[in-house]
Amino acid sequence: MKKNLLTLLRWLKYFILLFFISSLFFVVLYRFVNPPVTPLMIIRLAEQAYSGKTLKLKKAWVSIDKIAPSMPLAAVASEDNLFSEHHGFDLGAIEKAIDFNQKKAGRKVRGGSTISQQTAKNVFLWPQRSWIRKGLEAYFTVLIEFVWGKKRIMEVYLNVIETGKGIYGTEAASQTYFSKPASKLSRGEAALIAAILPNPLKWNPASPTAYLSGRQQWILWNMGNIGRIDY
Repeated sequence: MKKNLLTLLRWLKYFILLFFISSLFFVVLYRFVNPPVTPLMIIRLAEQAYSGKTLKLKKAWVSIDKIAPSMPLAAVASEDNLFSEHHGFDLGAIEKAIDFNQKKAGRKVRGGSTISQQTAKNVFLWPQRSWIRKGLEAYFTVLIEFVWGKKRIMEVYLNVIETGKGIYGTEAASQTYFSKPASKLSRGEAALIAAILPNPLKWNPASPTAYLSGRQQWILWNMGNIGRIDY
């Protein structure tokens, strides 16, 4: 029994060591090499195949310098006001989310994730909520904040974020919804794309509902408050 336990602990140690080495390798690699695919993209393709739908994966990587400055500003205004200031986590937003979810137990769940956390999840992890995933998300968030820096985090985020059914990234979204490259997005169009991010499978920025238009106006107002993003 003792021998089996020691063997198990030895293999566990090797597994943990392998995980840390491989995670560090891919974080450093993706600092310079663009992620070719994300777990969510693979999951969505599997869902499409399972339901008998035509497989759709539309994405087009572009440098952040070829994305209109209004797009990252709109993303920050919509998702993470303190992106330039925090080190991966907005503790105030997390506390508010916990308080809200306790009051609304069993109903709508509000997240407190920063853009850094969302990027870590999108690139390295799966979408389902669990304490294990949140713990790994925190680990990868610390790594990318340290290794990538804010500008690279934003660049990756804007290129891998889900922006529609089978659509990923702002370049693909811009081409699909507005028939123009992301470099030509207006402030209003950028705000509309940012507005759909909480539920990109439901909303279409090219045909905004009254609710989506209201979110767009709020994001535009907040963009004016923030002014600019400092990387």
